[in-house]
Amino acid sequence: MADKLPTEFDVVIIGTGLPESILAAACSRSGQRVLHVDSRSYYGGNWASFSFTGLLSWLKDYQQNHDSKEDVTASWQDLIHETEEVIALCKKDETIQHTEVFCYASQDVGDSTQDTDALQKSPSPEASAIQADSMDSAGLPKERHSAYCSSYEEKSDREPSPSPADIENSLEKEKYCGDEIDVHTVLDGDKDEDKLDLEDNPEQPKRNRITYPHMIKESRRFNIDLVSKLLYSQGSLIDLLIKSNVSRYAEFKNVTRILAFREGKVEQVPCSRADVFNSKELTMVEKRKLMKFLTFCLDYEQHSDEYQDFQQCSFSEYLKTKKLTPNLQHFILHSIAMTSESSCTTLDGLKATKNFLQCLGRFGNTPFIFPLYGQGEIPQCFCRMCAVFGGIYCLRHQVQCLIVDKDSGRCKGIIDHFGQRISASYFIVEDSYLSKDTCSDVQYKQISRAVLITDESILKTDSDQQISVLIVPPLEPGTGSIRVMELCSSTMTCMKGSYLVHLTCFSSKTAREDLEPVVKQLFIPFAEAEAEADKEELRKPRLLWALYFNMRDSSGVSRSSYCGLPSNVYICSGPDCGLGNEHAVKQAETLFQEIFPSEEFCPPPPNPEDIIFEGEG
Repeated sequence: MADKLPTEFDVVIIGTGLPESILAAACSRSGQRVLHVDSRSYYGGNWASFSFTGLLSWLKDYQQNHDSKEDVTASWQDLIHETEEVIALCKKDETIQHTEVFCYASQDVGDSTQDTDALQKSPSPEASAIQADSMDSAGLPKERHSAYCSSYEEKSDREPSPSPADIENSLEKEKYCGDEIDVHTVLDGDKDEDKLDLEDNPEQPKRNRITYPHMIKESRRFNIDLVSKLLYSQGSLIDLLIKSNVSRYAEFKNVTRILAFREGKVEQVPCSRADVFNSKELTMVEKRKLMKFLTFCLDYEQHSDEYQDFQQCSFSEYLKTKKLTPNLQHFILHSIAMTSESSCTTLDGLKATKNFLQCLGRFGNTPFIFPLYGQGEIPQCFCRMCAVFGGIYCLRHQVQCLIVDKDSGRCKGIIDHFGQRISASYFIVEDSYLSKDTCSDVQYKQISRAVLITDESILKTDSDQQISVLIVPPLEPGTGSIRVMELCSSTMTCMKGSYLVHLTCFSSKTAREDLEPVVKQLFIPFAEAEAEADKEELRKPRLLWALYFNMRDSSGVSRSSYCGLPSNVYICSGPDCGLGNEHAVKQAETLFQEIFPSEEFCPPPPNPEDIIFEGEG
């Protein structure tokens, strides 16, 4: 074991999600001694990104964690004094449920040339994934992180390391019940032609042929986010990244287009004035009406007489009174305001439309940008800043309990899994670490998520490097709209010739039940495409691989809902269902100002020439 950690800090932060990482950077920047720990082997928590094999490993780790029984032995009781009591923390991550995996691409290892020994030794995709994960690009075992480190550890693949012995060496269907993993293997019939090349069917456009072994081989080309989000170009996260100079640790690409789904077709939505007047989807009358309404939305507060009689109405009802065509109403409601027909009020809709318009033009033709290598880079950027200013980081470091003084009711310290007692003045804990006793009165919402790998874009153009956002309206009454984000290979999130597609919505059922109807509208499974190559439906992109899961949404939980929290323990929520990151930034800033009201939140770093070192005259 490495040397023990220091026993005293100003702030201890448990969990490395986005709000906790922002808080760690802000505290460290203000001169506080920060210890930032996470029981996971990767940064980001539910904000993390994984390589393809890393995601398979994460799924297997989750399954093993779900099946294992929690250790109830209290070896730390001897470290507790008579005047103290403890709040035990949860050792299992129970924020992910109903995981289901489907592979539609060919899984025959012989169909693709492999230069990885692990793939040649075992025909099992799961075993191949884990073995490939344990090797570096030279085929050598990857060096694992030590238990302790005094500065930021970067692990770009966020790949946990399960034992290959626990993985069945089989291509047959694996199925687990309840909250466990469902892995459904869909094999196609023709296995002699499943090489990554172009098909020779003269009646159809040539398409890349991607197999499962090739996705395993190109695993590190993928950076798959657990949560799908974008950055508004005038949003609070962009402002914070620029102000704190954390933006130097990341790169971004502009989202190139906003799409709409209407009458079973995907269309591009005009965003800028030039786009509106160049659009072939709108008539000249519609173009004028659209520009007039959008101009009004930019300063709607100055024209309250235009909407004050409709404040109690839904935004969709208000749009009908503005003499807009159904086509324009659909574009504004679902692709510009990005709201639902039933739950959005007129004021909320006008505010969302104004925000969309104000974000146009800062970095490109749409209001959004996306971080290269995935959303999981953002928490790591703030962790780097914290480490630069002296923060200490420990992954795979479990905290067993919080120590509370009975007299004052304040938390005094923590006890880690090594039995070390660490004291601090303030404690910040991510919601998933709280035990069932602490959360007994909490009512959580759920997010339905799907991650797809496809071979073509949902709306083909001359360029194959498009980053697209699509809001699919409810397909049935009583259901919500579904957000679709399609990423191309230039975002560094998928291999060349493929697309990474994220689907997100509020949960009403399991993720698969919520999202599969939209998946079937937009894509066709690879095996069915092979069998029905002469049909019109082949124009849809082919679905190669799919993952469905439900994620806990703790963003709406108030502090008073938790039982018995000391006054100096603060709770950060996991990801919310929104498109942007505004909730995480606002939560981090609010908590920081509550803890350190006289300190500036993430001020700009000092200029090098202004730094005075000790001992200088």
